[in-house]
Amino acid sequence: MTDQTPPGEPYPPLPPPAGSSGGHGPQSGAYEPAPAPWAPGASYPPPPPPPGGGSYPPPPPPPGGGSYPPPPPPSSGGYAPPPPGPVIRALPTESYTPWFTRVLAFLIDYLPFLVLQGIGWGIMLATQQTSCVTDINQYDVTEYCASQPSMIGQLAQWLLSLVGLAYWVWNYGYRQGTTGSSIGKSVLKFKVVSEVTGQPLGFGMSVVRQIAHFVDALICFVGYLFPLWDAKRQTVADKIMTTVCLPI
Repeated sequence: MTDQTPPGEPYPPLPPPAGSSGGHGPQSGAYEPAPAPWAPGASYPPPPPPPGGGSYPPPPPPPGGGSYPPPPPPSSGGYAPPPPGPVIRALPTESYTPWFTRVLAFLIDYLPFLVLQGIGWGIMLATQQTSCVTDINQYDVTEYCASQPSMIGQLAQWLLSLVGLAYWVWNYGYRQGTTGSSIGKSVLKFKVVSEVTGQPLGFGMSVVRQIAHFVDALICFVGYLFPLWDAKRQTVADKIMTTVCLPI
């Protein structure tokens, strides 16, 4: 005959788990509550230690001997950061180089080129050759003389013109492109820089800026006068190239 609980009597309590010493308080070996579910944004709980103590072996290296890629950066809402603005923003007009200072710097820069051209023309005039032709008729004897440059004078003039062009490219291309200042700008202590980067233009763009000054001359040289009333004291070429002249 099986043991059954008589009707009306409570069931006997369940036996405690192994290792329990009885009682109702939390003891060693008692049932542990289930862990809370993982919530998004929270950190993962550490893994349980391996049975028997010790530590887990390290993960195998990636194939090919490389390294694992870095984790992706956190999302910033899906919007790309705005592009950087110009380094040199609008400054007070007094912060830019005055027009008169720029004119003096141009004259200083032009002086070596003018000297070279003058030497070339001087050699050509000094070595020119004069030839005379006599016209004799029954009423008068007339002599006509004409002067023409010699071959040596022409070669000297062309050679010095090439030297002047090389000086122009070096002064306004290399020197101004790398340091921001030509010879005249260095003497008067100011430089030309890009509004976007705040740095010199570099060789190529500095040469392009000098070519852009032809636009200043096309409108009856009014483009050169823009710094007299412009807020940034820019010529038309400066506006095309987004450059400004600032004191050093």
